[in-house]
Amino acid sequence: MFKRYLLFALFALLGPAQGWAQDGRITGRVVDEKSKDPIPFASISLRDEQTGALTNEYGFFQLATPVKAMDDSIIVMALGYRRTALLVKRGATMEDLIIEMPKQSIELANVQVEASKVKALMLGCRSNSPGTGMIQGVPGQQYALMVKNEKGKKLGFIRSVAFYIGENGYPREPFRVRLYKADGNYSAPNSDMLIDNVVVSAVRGGEWFTVDLSSYNIPAPEEGFYVGMEWIVSGDKFYTTNFMDNYTPYGQILRPTFEIKESRTWSYNIGRGWSLITLANGNNRYNAMIRAEVDAYK
Repeated sequence: MFKRYLLFALFALLGPAQGWAQDGRITGRVVDEKSKDPIPFASISLRDEQTGALTNEYGFFQLATPVKAMDDSIIVMALGYRRTALLVKRGATMEDLIIEMPKQSIELANVQVEASKVKALMLGCRSNSPGTGMIQGVPGQQYALMVKNEKGKKLGFIRSVAFYIGENGYPREPFRVRLYKADGNYSAPNSDMLIDNVVVSAVRGGEWFTVDLSSYNIPAPEEGFYVGMEWIVSGDKFYTTNFMDNYTPYGQILRPTFEIKESRTWSYNIGRGWSLITLANGNNRYNAMIRAEVDAYK
């Protein structure tokens, strides 16, 4: 059983490195439509090719052009912006593209919470002992756990989220925090609840790392929500799913838990979207070790 978990982690780490040899190349930068500021960690994917890239910290990207179809679409997605698409020809070389993205506004509900009427409620993983195995991703990959409101409490704002970072790997590498509503197909993660770039780094591994989100005033959906970790590219390095020039997989390791009896963890890969993780250990399922603290009315 342990070999399955190890192979799963290795697949997540090494799987996107296939198909390096490509003829054409697309390079460019993703920027804000109005301010022209660079947009870091935007997802660039080819719809039919099912490959993609992640912009680096300065908004730059490079991507191999499609080889499967005569025409394909470049789909650009960035946190807090509306999705953008461009047409690209097979084998074409397109250099120094500037892709401008319009901002997407999200109206937060006007929730009034009286401090005397609420208490802290923990959702998601409760254990402090990680299960055997590791979850290590590549830039642009995400793992998100559905933190359910199992007791049906009336909820207020999200106070914080936490991730159990493994002691191996590079625990202090940065990652991005993601929050989603469970409004996708089959209740998959879909709509962003946090539209700000919250990029954080753990002090060390082998323990819970908590991120304070209280200043964002994000109402917690009554049924619960998804908390995700997204691996990113730091500095000026490039990452693509079909060639890995000057790139070595790196990053922090998220530990798994087997305390939950159902599969609540979804994995996201650029160009492929979300998929539910269904590994099991006896009667319990393999889930990411993530939790959240929210306001709950007394």
